[in-house]
Amino acid sequence: MSKWTLSFLPEAVNDLKKLDKGVRNRVAKTIERVLENPLPDYEGGYGKPLENKGDIELAGLCKIKLRSCGVRVVYKVVSVGSEMTVIVVGMREDSEVYREAIKRKLKYGL
Repeated sequence: MSKWTLSFLPEAVNDLKKLDKGVRNRVAKTIERVLENPLPDYEGGYGKPLENKGDIELAGLCKIKLRSCGVRVVYKVVSVGSEMTVIVVGMREDSEVYREAIKRKLKYGL
């Protein structure tokens, strides 16, 4: 059983609902697996840390890539409260998922 709690931004819930049922199930299972240890991979976890690129400031966030279906999940780990917050779930179309992540990061002060 995971010591981490999982939360979703309201927009991320909507993102998930927009996916095909099969893809949505695959994403949900992957998130549950990552929730076992959502820390960045350099800390022994499953998350791939994101970096700032140009005007897109994503440092401090992590991603999950589901290559088979082209979906990206961007999330933030709060180690103090042991919480993993899903920020965006979306198809990888250039950097759209990352641009949306930065908008939501700023909106919610993450």
